[in-house]
Amino acid sequence: MKRFVVYASALCALFISAAAVTAADDPIAVRKALMQSNAASAAASGAMLKGELDYNPAVAKAALATFNATAQAYGDYFPEGSENGGDTTAAPAIWEDPEGYQEALGKFQADVAAALEASGKGGPADLAAFQQAVGPVLSNCRSCHEDFRIQND
Repeated sequence: MKRFVVYASALCALFISAAAVTAADDPIAVRKALMQSNAASAAASGAMLKGELDYNPAVAKAALATFNATAQAYGDYFPEGSENGGDTTAAPAIWEDPEGYQEALGKFQADVAAALEASGKGGPADLAAFQQAVGPVLSNCRSCHEDFRIQND
């Protein structure tokens, strides 16, 4: 239960920080805040999938909702001129291949929407259902990072 509270609190804090950054009108900072929210959701998801955290449908639903919110907003924060500065890890491929990037983002959006819908009102019924729902979502994260993110060594 203590871990649940920690993860839920972290997710809430990230939503609040993303909202504060949005007001700052800095697309790089907004992208980073959104990705931090995704990272928290991926960490909670991974911990449940690995058995490091007891499965909790409410945490699973919150993770999927966070992925969905990010998927819907993320594409708006890559205007021309934001490819440099702000310690960005966005790869030049985003601007060099905007159709490819939009296709990857569209796939992420569709997979997250399907996972969220399949999860029902209270979240996936059990770990197996969550694994089936979140698997394609996490796969999108991995492939997008490979193609559209500068990897830090």
